[in-house]
Amino acid sequence: MKRIVVIGGGESGWGAAVLAQKKGFDVFLTDSGILSPKYKDLLDQYHIHWEEGHHTEELILNADEIIKSPGVPKEAPIIQKLMAQGTPIISEIEFAGRYTDAKMVCITGSNGKTTTTSLIYHILKTAGYNVGLAGNIGRSLAYQVAEKHFDYYVIELSSFQLDNMYDFRANVAVLLNITPDHLDRYDGKMQNYVNAKMRIIRNQQADDAFVYWMDDPIIQRELQKYGIKSHLCPFSELKKKGSIGYIEDGQYKIEYPTPINMEQEDLALKGKHNLYDSLAAGISADFVGVDSNIIIKCLHDFKGVEHRLERVTTVDDVLYINDSKATNVDACYYALESMTSPTILILGGKDKGNDYNEIKDLVKQKCRALVYLGADNTKLHAFFDSFGLPVRDTHNMKDCVEACHALAQPGDTVLLSPCCASFDLFHNMEERGEMFKDLVRKL
Repeated sequence: MKRIVVIGGGESGWGAAVLAQKKGFDVFLTDSGILSPKYKDLLDQYHIHWEEGHHTEELILNADEIIKSPGVPKEAPIIQKLMAQGTPIISEIEFAGRYTDAKMVCITGSNGKTTTTSLIYHILKTAGYNVGLAGNIGRSLAYQVAEKHFDYYVIELSSFQLDNMYDFRANVAVLLNITPDHLDRYDGKMQNYVNAKMRIIRNQQADDAFVYWMDDPIIQRELQKYGIKSHLCPFSELKKKGSIGYIEDGQYKIEYPTPINMEQEDLALKGKHNLYDSLAAGISADFVGVDSNIIIKCLHDFKGVEHRLERVTTVDDVLYINDSKATNVDACYYALESMTSPTILILGGKDKGNDYNEIKDLVKQKCRALVYLGADNTKLHAFFDSFGLPVRDTHNMKDCVEACHALAQPGDTVLLSPCCASFDLFHNMEERGEMFKDLVRKL
């Protein structure tokens, strides 16, 4: 019996373990950290052997194949030993793809993935498609393949998931943008990160679609390196040669495969970054075959994504916005760009090799004050303190919200758009956003 070891016991890992067990493999799951009670119970329900708090090498190095969770870096000692002995290492997505013939609509990019994925899923679901939501959002793809049956999956893919995908095929591949992110996981080399993102077009065939933002200079450069077989479906903010989706004279337009036309002001999602997400989603749904009237309806009634420019409430005539999903500089740039009132900006967390020069001018133009929220705010002080803006240094969310409340004036906006990962003070960006919302509502 072939032995599969799953490294990492979160949503991705336990789902992979369930599918492997159902397919008859000898399965073992290991995590160097502590598993959540939910996943322990689920693993026990399926009678899957597991361990936490350490890696027992003799139970891991004898694996025929490793399924590595995306949060486990390749530099982890156990991964290095497995690589040295030549053990195949794949992702949960790669493994799940072996056991389903469903059509895959896959979305990646440095920013906008969750919004675009959620919007495409909303459109397909509204259209009556038998569709699942997976990847970085929704339930584990492997678990859904094991326990459910869908004809389509809409999957948000991080660069880490793409790293260990080899034979998996995206029938519709969406690449929104490529800007510096996660460079701490890519040896500080931008090209390594770019290479990971471009893997989304790997294995595409002539009847597939590649939907991408044609104004991204990195994507344009990289396209020259690949012999792409699929339909090229580029979009841009304004109409230009080759673009099949764009804005023209206040109209949202898609030319191919079925023409779609609607008023830009009728789009539910506002702001330039959300325009790109709406174009990518509309083109993808159009290519899948959704009726144009349903696409237009869904683009108009979509409610948005939690933790992405989420309006929390207004307190003393100050608007509080939760943009906890802004875990890189580019995401914060788009958030600041959309601000129309003086802004108190909350920055900080686990720095991923950030270069803050990209938001330098916007901070000077838009911000009334800065509040740092992190275990170590030294880099933020070094870059931003010279701007002459009021600054507060905080190390927990309660102090952060109180500082914002004290600094803000009527008509201002308080924006949590941290530029950084959350793992220094919080379990994840969701916890950071939820805590922010809870404390704001108690003001």
